[in-house]
Amino acid sequence: MIYGIGTDVCDIRRIETTVQRQGERFVRKVLGEAEWLVWQQRSVRWPQRGLRYLATRFSAKEAFSKAIGLGMRMPMSWRRCEILNEPSGRPMIVLHGELKTWFEAQGLRAHVTVTDETDYAASFVVVERDPTNLTIS
Repeated sequence: MIYGIGTDVCDIRRIETTVQRQGERFVRKVLGEAEWLVWQQRSVRWPQRGLRYLATRFSAKEAFSKAIGLGMRMPMSWRRCEILNEPSGRPMIVLHGELKTWFEAQGLRAHVTVTDETDYAASFVVVERDPTNLTIS
């Protein structure tokens, strides 16, 4: 059963301006530890690729926060939600701490897709609730 749907479009140029102004402080605010490592690797090879990676993660976290209905309110936070990739390349949502505990207690499961093209990054998230889990908070 669908619990929530979220989508977000992010202007990569805005992310670039913010990174130029705030530097790695902004990147550290948005990315979790595993994402940070990927961002560093991509940025070294091609800075624009690093910006696109950051923008897709920013967008996906916004879409996820909308799908779960919390926005950026606790237990949702930027770093407690990571958008990583399976070995196949498929994006997946990995949660940490209180957000993971809350999400699992709701019996939820998330699906995410991300894309970027020239100036924009976009994400779409569908969150399902296991119909056999009747726990409601």
